[in-house]
Amino acid sequence: MPHPDLTLTPAGPALAPRFRDVPRTRPAGPYRRLFALPGTRAFTAGNLVARLPMGMFGVADVMMISAAYDSYALAGSVTATGLAVGSVTAPLIARLVDRYGQARVAVPATLYAVLGHVLMALWVHERTPVWALFATAALTATAPNTGGMSRARWAHLLKGDPAALHTANSFEQAVDELCFMLGPVLAAVLCAALFPEAGTLAAAALFLTGVLLFAAQRSTEPPVAARTAAGSPLRVPGMGPLLAVFLATGAVFGSMEVVTLAFVDGPVAGPVLALQAAGSCAAGLLYGRARRSARLRTCLAAMAVLMTLPLLAASTGSLPALAGGLLIAGMATAPTMVTGMGLVQRLTPPAQLNEGMTLAVTALLAGIAAGSATGGFAADHAPFAAFGYLVPAAAAALALLLTAGLRTATLTGTTMRD
Repeated sequence: MPHPDLTLTPAGPALAPRFRDVPRTRPAGPYRRLFALPGTRAFTAGNLVARLPMGMFGVADVMMISAAYDSYALAGSVTATGLAVGSVTAPLIARLVDRYGQARVAVPATLYAVLGHVLMALWVHERTPVWALFATAALTATAPNTGGMSRARWAHLLKGDPAALHTANSFEQAVDELCFMLGPVLAAVLCAALFPEAGTLAAAALFLTGVLLFAAQRSTEPPVAARTAAGSPLRVPGMGPLLAVFLATGAVFGSMEVVTLAFVDGPVAGPVLALQAAGSCAAGLLYGRARRSARLRTCLAAMAVLMTLPLLAASTGSLPALAGGLLIAGMATAPTMVTGMGLVQRLTPPAQLNEGMTLAVTALLAGIAAGSATGGFAADHAPFAAFGYLVPAAAAALALLLTAGLRTATLTGTTMRD
């Protein structure tokens, strides 16, 4: 049967439309469908600019402080102070975002944080007493959770469409990995090529610009929900055990970074470590095209297995083998984080979504700090070269064991549909 658009006219085939002239349509991919929604490209672009500095500040501050005071211990202590204070302030700021709106809270919170980073660069340049650095690090902890706000917008726009929300969460995780892959490299280049404070100042400028662009996109901002008498999302059944899983998962990331830097010990360490983020970024984009999300337990089981690859590769003493092991091991990261964040979204009441996701990020950051300290200790006291890689492997196994504390209902991924 001829195609209706190719039916011959009474005048003959010469007047019939040619096949190549007939518009052919094909189903849009899941990511193309996401960004066909009005306003999504604009808020995503702004959020990307705002999120890139999250991968820059740590490296930039360490390089800046260590160059001025000749002490990596001081640099690590100052950055750890900001992280510790942020674990307290971040959920509070997220609660204000839920209550008063993203633009109304994120902009002033960002201004305070940027002021703190600028003052930090000034104090370091002037070699002020170290107590001023610790006090200023606390001021930088007012930075809002830009990734959480972006995920909250997707949850609002894609309400009732779990398949599209799964794709959006996968995209957001890929963006996280991209920022933590490019941010440290950019910060290191700026500090080395220009002056020690350049990385921190550039990150502060990008952060402020990105948040202003993001906040200006009011059409996609979730509406402020009516106030309820509900307490903290910590009281939601299943949230506590899930945050414990995030804590252990963060220890995987923190220990892997420090152990790899110590094992490689040279300028190649950064690019080698970036391969883990590259593997996660690629896996996140592929996972977003999946028709179904996996169980969190399944993702963590895969991570526990794959985290043994860097240990085995390092035991051979081959740097290319280690690079390949990190690339493959990283592929378990994004699916695990996407599935875990999806569970947080399901457990958290809609009116407290920013706070719930920020609690998850806070648990993750606390795990990263603990993993960094443990990995550093293992690297310094290793009886053999690859010993440190036992820490991320053990942390991944612990995260898997902790899923036993979750209810069966929270472990099942949502079935996806076209």
